[in-house]
Amino acid sequence: MKTMEQHGMYASFPRSGKDTRHTHYCPGCGHGIINKLVAETCAELGLQDRTVFVDPVGCGVFTYYYWDAAHISAAHGRASAVATGVARARPEAVVIAYQGDGDLGAIGFNNAFQAASRGERFGCIFVNNSLYAMTGGQMAPTTLDGEKTTTTPFGRDPALTGAPLHVCEVFDKLDAPVYIARVSVAGTQRIMQAKKAIRKVFEIQRDGLGYAMLEILAPCPTNLKASPLKAQEFCATEMEKEFPLAVFRDKTAEATPAKPREIPRAASCAELFGGAAKTSGDAAGGGTAAVAEEKRFKFAGYGGQGILSLGLCIAEAALHEGLQTLWYPSYGPEQRGGSANCSVVVSGSPIGAPAADRPDVLVCMNQPAFERFAGDVPPGGTIVVDESVPEGCAKTAEGVRTVRWPAIRLAAEMGVPKAANTMMLAALARLGCTGLARDSLEKALVESFKKKPELGEKNREIFAKAVEKAEACGL
Repeated sequence: MKTMEQHGMYASFPRSGKDTRHTHYCPGCGHGIINKLVAETCAELGLQDRTVFVDPVGCGVFTYYYWDAAHISAAHGRASAVATGVARARPEAVVIAYQGDGDLGAIGFNNAFQAASRGERFGCIFVNNSLYAMTGGQMAPTTLDGEKTTTTPFGRDPALTGAPLHVCEVFDKLDAPVYIARVSVAGTQRIMQAKKAIRKVFEIQRDGLGYAMLEILAPCPTNLKASPLKAQEFCATEMEKEFPLAVFRDKTAEATPAKPREIPRAASCAELFGGAAKTSGDAAGGGTAAVAEEKRFKFAGYGGQGILSLGLCIAEAALHEGLQTLWYPSYGPEQRGGSANCSVVVSGSPIGAPAADRPDVLVCMNQPAFERFAGDVPPGGTIVVDESVPEGCAKTAEGVRTVRWPAIRLAAEMGVPKAANTMMLAALARLGCTGLARDSLEKALVESFKKKPELGEKNREIFAKAVEKAEACGL
């Protein structure tokens, strides 16, 4: 006799804090039937140890309590995006995104559509019960013409809200999907057909053949305000009339396992620097340090102060030294005057994330930026802040070096008030806290004005004078 684990389900569901065999689904809900079919299929194919389910926000949100396999819970509408990441990171896995009308048909439609268009290697099981079941039965993109919901009490009017969305028909216009089908669980025969289709989705993923979309029509007795039998009848007649059951596409016979493109391994620092780490350079910042580990920078100030350009200079200088780098900007809609900041990450190996939430080096051009980010710099880090920012307006961690530098004033005194960011770059070069050579920083600065070469040369001169000024000030 097979155990429940062999059928793909946990022996008990402790969602409510006690061992129980009851799920959270309403009596007659199609999700309960589909959950059983998915779990059985996964177990029968021996794929439990390879399968990663991506759980949605919706009625299927608690499947991780039921299916005995790996799970990742996605933000609302992002199950297909998360499944894309899992499938790319773990190509040996069988990845299944489980989504509903709102999660896929509304907020997450573009995520799902674009994943299908790219032919991502995962299966998508889309449960269509014609409304938003979890939140109280509101109209969904799949709600039928004339169907009454809490937000369409007189029935859906296509003249006001458009026609029902046919997901399979839309996805069938794409080139990449291998398998697209629509089934139903409204009756015994349909349930048997649904299980065959679910099995097909798992087999396609097991064999690495590509993207598969399976739409399943499911009854929702609670929100239809009908008995389970009447809800099943509504699904089999009204829903199937609007959404015909069909296999829209099956290319499995001609499909071949996709071979992931090989990504060249990033060179190590030892390889980049000839097997020996470079020293930190002289007092003028003329040398460079090998960036063996990630170094994170944050540049912040007002829009119009050249904050984003300053970050780009650091990133470009890193590229000149053969390092990995990412530049990640953040700014408001204002062209000038609004808050602006950017993160730059530099490393001798592949970079995992672009944000610099705990920057090793922070550059602040105004008081709001200093107050916002100064506390994020960890011990051992460096803050370079314009002297116009009042001292003591923000707390810093013990062991953080804070350098006050008159970037804005110096730029004005030199007759180039817009070059305050160049003054900051000079301070960074002098301090040697970037781990990058002065020549690389200077080259990146000049290249940033390649559309206006005369400005590039002018900023090179300003940069050199600012470095001299920093040396004279004992920086």
